[in-house]
Amino acid sequence: MSRSRADDAVAGPRPSCLVPVSDHTPLYLDSPDLVARFMASIAGTRAIALDTEGASFHRFVDRIYLLQLSTAEQSAIIDPIRTGDLPELGRLVEDPDVEIVFHDADYDLRLLHQDYGWRVRNIFDTRIAAQLLGIKAFGLAALLERYFGLKLDKKHQRADWSMRPLTADMLDYAAQDTLHLLELRSLLKGELERLGRWSWAAEEFARLEGTQWAPEDPSQSFLRVKGARDLTRRELAVLRELVPWRDGVARELDRSTFRVVSNEVLLEISRQAPTAKDTLGAIKGMPRGILESRGEEVLAAVRRGMAAAEGDLPRCPRAARWERDPDFDDRVARLKAVRDAAAARLDVDPGVLCSRERLETVARRNPRTLEELEEIAELRRWQIAVLGAEFVRALARPATGGPATNGGAPEPRGAARRGGRAPERPADRTADRPPERLAERGAERGADDDSPYRAE
Repeated sequence: MSRSRADDAVAGPRPSCLVPVSDHTPLYLDSPDLVARFMASIAGTRAIALDTEGASFHRFVDRIYLLQLSTAEQSAIIDPIRTGDLPELGRLVEDPDVEIVFHDADYDLRLLHQDYGWRVRNIFDTRIAAQLLGIKAFGLAALLERYFGLKLDKKHQRADWSMRPLTADMLDYAAQDTLHLLELRSLLKGELERLGRWSWAAEEFARLEGTQWAPEDPSQSFLRVKGARDLTRRELAVLRELVPWRDGVARELDRSTFRVVSNEVLLEISRQAPTAKDTLGAIKGMPRGILESRGEEVLAAVRRGMAAAEGDLPRCPRAARWERDPDFDDRVARLKAVRDAAAARLDVDPGVLCSRERLETVARRNPRTLEELEEIAELRRWQIAVLGAEFVRALARPATGGPATNGGAPEPRGAARRGGRAPERPADRTADRPPERLAERGAERGADDDSPYRAE
């Protein structure tokens, strides 16, 4: 992997020399006895690196198919399919005195809670740490090359980790995810402390605790399909029939939903409402195998949607409506100017320093004092320390005027205050999609469009 020029534009100097890395052979643990012995050997450790491998790109319901962990002296790969429950590991990762180091913890935390009910209490996330340092290329491969001169092969990035047996090559690939994380954590923490940003990271890590998926009503899953809002109510009725049909087939086959029929094809079927297999088959992307084996089921779903009574036609829920505020856009622009100037000074991505969504939340509340700003739950304490005084001063200046929008009002009538999504929420935050929908997020784990700690 080659390092981009953008990666050189970071807060603080690059390491003057590459750091030596751990060199121990990972153990493969595929029985309860082997796991128990290994856990006994690391019982006194105060820090472990942890990673998981799922198969959302291949399976309908994702779960953990591999667990990788490293201490300073040992590494192991655990096969949970063969070992069953892992109570010793659970006690370790839930111990608040043991630091658990992840790279991009969000998705791992969700899977660990889903499969084992674990709540990790003491988290260090190397991805978030790198972003708070202003490092532009913050993927694990880029960081390992940057600090250790290691080049990781990405050929197994979309591997099916549910397959057995796993090849030696796949196990070696998986081991690299934790082998150097503890050393990377030490380097990143040192830089955070040097730049006075450790409190930033500590607050972000604390907010990761309790990360899990929220239960969802499966009867409303069709409304979560991207593009559903563009359909008519009749077309939505067809989609309401198609999505549970597709998901049922995916569950039966234990296959990712997009590998059965993609959302784009379901949307086009809803628009066209075909009545015969030949017109169904003419829709771009309609899988031949599904057409031949289950085409009549698709057509039956279309007929049910077309036959729905007018009074039973679904509609997409409306977003909260805000009172018109002619100065809202002006306030957002002033806050953005403050944010962008601070980001340039600190050499941090503006979206990491304060997301657009949070800027709009501040603009709606329009705080007049620092105390009022501190009442905005969506803002981190470190963001208030860095930006708060300038935010208040910027909002105190007279408005320059501008077009009215529906975005700016202190509160929508009859609605709760608007908060952020996923990583913008407090510690008990949950994702918008359950395990059944993971494959549609793509192969990148934990991707979330609204988080400043996501897309690279």
